[in-house]
Amino acid sequence: MNTTASLDDVIKVINSEHYDPFRVLGPHRVEREDKGKIFVVRAYYPKAKEVFLLDCAEKHRYKMEKVHDSGFFEVIVPDKEDFFAYMLAVTDETGHTFTTHDPYSFRRVITDFDLHLFNEGNHHKIYEKLGAHPCRLEGVDGTLFCVWAPCAKRVSVVGDFNQWDGKRHQMRSIGCSGVWEIFLPGVGAGDTYKYEIKTRDNELYWKADPYAFYSELRPGTASIVYDIEGYKWHDLNWIKERDEGNSFAKPVSIYEVHLGSWARVMEEDQRFLTYRELADKLVGYVKEMGYTHIELLPIAEHPFDGSWGYQTTGYYSVTSRYGKPEDFMYLVDVCHQNGIGVIMDWVPAHFPKDAHGLARFDGTALYEHYDPRQGEHPDWGTLIFNYGRHEVRNFLVANAVFWFEKYHIDGLRVDAVASMLYLDYGKKDGEWLPNRWGGKENLDAIQFLRQLNSTVYSYFPGIMMIAEESTSWALVSRPPYVGGLGFSYKWNMGWMNDFIRYISMDPIYRKYHHNNLTFSIMYAFSENFILVLSHDEVVHGKCSMINKMPGDYWQKFAGLRVSYAYMYGHPGKKLLFMGNEFGQFIEWDYKRSLDWHLLDYEMHRKLQNYVKDLNRMYKKEKALYEVDFSYEGFEWIDCSDSDHSVVSFIRRGKDPQDLLIFVCNFTPVVYYDYRIGVPFHVFYEEVLNSDSQIYGGSNVGNFGGVQAEDCGFHGKPYSIRLQIPPLAALVLKPRLEEEDSLRNRILLRDTSA
Repeated sequence: MNTTASLDDVIKVINSEHYDPFRVLGPHRVEREDKGKIFVVRAYYPKAKEVFLLDCAEKHRYKMEKVHDSGFFEVIVPDKEDFFAYMLAVTDETGHTFTTHDPYSFRRVITDFDLHLFNEGNHHKIYEKLGAHPCRLEGVDGTLFCVWAPCAKRVSVVGDFNQWDGKRHQMRSIGCSGVWEIFLPGVGAGDTYKYEIKTRDNELYWKADPYAFYSELRPGTASIVYDIEGYKWHDLNWIKERDEGNSFAKPVSIYEVHLGSWARVMEEDQRFLTYRELADKLVGYVKEMGYTHIELLPIAEHPFDGSWGYQTTGYYSVTSRYGKPEDFMYLVDVCHQNGIGVIMDWVPAHFPKDAHGLARFDGTALYEHYDPRQGEHPDWGTLIFNYGRHEVRNFLVANAVFWFEKYHIDGLRVDAVASMLYLDYGKKDGEWLPNRWGGKENLDAIQFLRQLNSTVYSYFPGIMMIAEESTSWALVSRPPYVGGLGFSYKWNMGWMNDFIRYISMDPIYRKYHHNNLTFSIMYAFSENFILVLSHDEVVHGKCSMINKMPGDYWQKFAGLRVSYAYMYGHPGKKLLFMGNEFGQFIEWDYKRSLDWHLLDYEMHRKLQNYVKDLNRMYKKEKALYEVDFSYEGFEWIDCSDSDHSVVSFIRRGKDPQDLLIFVCNFTPVVYYDYRIGVPFHVFYEEVLNSDSQIYGGSNVGNFGGVQAEDCGFHGKPYSIRLQIPPLAALVLKPRLEEEDSLRNRILLRDTSA
């Protein structure tokens, strides 16, 4: 074999085992004893008949010698002392000729500083370096590919552009960073690709790009080269107001949505709505209903519809089920222009074992742990991220930054935080390993969560980071500098479990379980809570919200109305899953649309209007949201009337005179002359009655309000007598006249002391 390269290097390239094929292929200066310094160009094109080198400047054409039958070519270019622009004309075995720039003629792009930050876990925008990036390099259009696979023997980019032949475009390994890189001229947006990885055991894997911006629609699993920089946003005012504001003192009423089943196009074989169709239909509906935010079940790419998105393979790819990246940007943009925030469910706790995904990415446990006692969730059949590895933490932290920066997301609801915090989560004895101190706390995950929250808030101060954490772990929504995890909010799973257990009981038994209704106030201010009635509560045989209610048809709707009123009055932000707002009877099914036809029936339509009015009242009345996370915003009037299953309480805003009184009756009995204590000797207007006829109720009430009597009760200086409707809530607001303002402030101070 007559070549200027070492035989060992050539054989490694031919066998696709060279860690840096750039040291062999492309242009090289070579010292020859007989000729001195010469300029050599080498190329490897398996199955090529012949290859010519075309000198772009001098228009010379040089035939390259085929020095190995496998397709290794070489040519000595005379009169050259420095690198020069050239192209290769390749004729394949079918006689087809194509011309291309040589990928091995381009210098390295990713910098040592980038690699240093990435390897220490602090490159917050590594997605701008790793992945596939269409660009113009040295005057040539193409795509720069970078991937982390430190234990691979060889990595190649494969796609339609090279007939999925892993020998064609072998990447270079950059030092000890574990990162592989190559620039492919002529490859651009829309081209599908994967990485072919040769492991230390000589196995070949085809892997999707962990940093791909777009992916094929399932069942396809290839990544797609995509430029996500072209969209023109129109939400600068929204972003500015968000980042300068304080969500803790604002109304937050969240509509939780699964995009694939909110509504479908029935006449077109029940196809999904597109992102742009959802921007018209969903956003208009959410705005009309009065919600402040939409929360989307995961919309990062996932192979199995039945996972609802919680088994993610494409962490940087918005799912192609509903359209392209710019279409999703349009949806978010339209939300913002209509005053609606967008929260996205995000899954850093685990990932699936699909062959094209992150599992055993380079033939080793790269993103996960080797030991299944650390690396697997037995209940879910998924793998656990190795949070102790710097590059894995970097992958996840940068992914959170990515969604905020590139898609203008307003919040992430972090799924399954409890499974991250506890090493024994969902495991039996012997199925888990303790930490270095012998405990069950996942110290690496704790460090990761603190780094995650500290990082995203340093870039986006007005966003929301929400933990779905189901245990009593302390300080979840407190800053890391005081020992917290750094989230802004935590889902109140304890309230949800107790509340659903209570409202699902026959009213005759509720008095024996009154504590389920009231206990949540004992810890309501230990975290910044969001009260949730989420998708998890209306699947897998748990019944829909309306079907959880005991009793006949009328009682089911009445029970749901009083339950929602109690939720909206209880301290904490609010979340309601789609379909619950109009009383869908069947459980949620991800394979079909919500039962929108139910709105043809009066009771469902009236329930929908009731939820709409709850949201309107919630946003209008500062007492319901300004002081959500302090005892100053809540006061029991009477929490002990278990015999009647009635509770009454006060909600206050920052101005102590800005208050509402809630009275909730969880029995189907009307109570007459029911007395409660009140702070002011004024008229109390009935601003909401869930038993109103307009909501489908029996219209029992107080004729618009009641006048306080000069009779102390419940430790208050005055009291009112109410007619309390069956299975209903009353919301009362004092009419504080201007001339009584000073006296009432004094009374309020005295009664609050």
